[in-house]
Amino acid sequence: MKRIFRFCMYFLALLWVIPLLWLIWTAIRPSQLATSLSFSVDFTLDNFIDAWQKAPFAQYYLNTFYIVFGILIVQLITATLAAYVFARLNFWGKKVIFILILVQLMIPIDVLIFPNYNVLRDLSLLNTKLGIMIPYFATAFGIFLLRQRFKSVPYELEEVAKLEGCGILETIWKVYVPLAKPTYIAFGLVSVSYHWSSFLWPLIVTDSAQNRPLTVGLSLFAQSFETGAQWAEVSAATFMVIFPLLLAFFIFQKEFISSFMQSGIK
Repeated sequence: MKRIFRFCMYFLALLWVIPLLWLIWTAIRPSQLATSLSFSVDFTLDNFIDAWQKAPFAQYYLNTFYIVFGILIVQLITATLAAYVFARLNFWGKKVIFILILVQLMIPIDVLIFPNYNVLRDLSLLNTKLGIMIPYFATAFGIFLLRQRFKSVPYELEEVAKLEGCGILETIWKVYVPLAKPTYIAFGLVSVSYHWSSFLWPLIVTDSAQNRPLTVGLSLFAQSFETGAQWAEVSAATFMVIFPLLLAFFIFQKEFISSFMQSGIK
């Protein structure tokens, strides 16, 4: 059984890595050899330079960092406070409210596009970075994940903090947040990867390079060639878009896995 499981694991890993290797291979090949299956030692970085110069990727990067980490900071605040409330405080309707929050996980985000668009239009926030960010400031997944971690923290630690004169916010900051560090890292990876690769909502909301994220900019860049897509340059641009996510995953993969184990998610 272990051999079968290991074989399936390596097979799935191979299926995942093949497109990535093909992307890198195409990105570093000369344009005329990008789609050729023949092997040669002709490699170049010109595709990355050309892609960077033909589209405002620097602006797209700044927009994406602003949007992704702006959302993450607000999510960490709202999820932390809500998780503490559902993990430690007792009030009428607590279980019902928590179930209603979890229902959000089962609602496809695309269903809410038109209501969210109408709200942003009424608030005059279309074609703004804030307009992209607002619908994601609250996160049911983050609340659930942190609640599971907070419930595993010994209540005696909170009592000690209260005896030392700490209020609720200070207790959360000094007791719960440090003990939930792996969970915060895991949630941060999930949130950053999701919003970094988000495409449909930013495409609908934005119509200028000053507010477009990388995904929308990459799509427009791929469609900008009059003679058909230049696969070498498109591959180079795609690799520039996904590289930060790959780097973050390889750096924090251990914390990512351990956090889900500590949260009781099997």
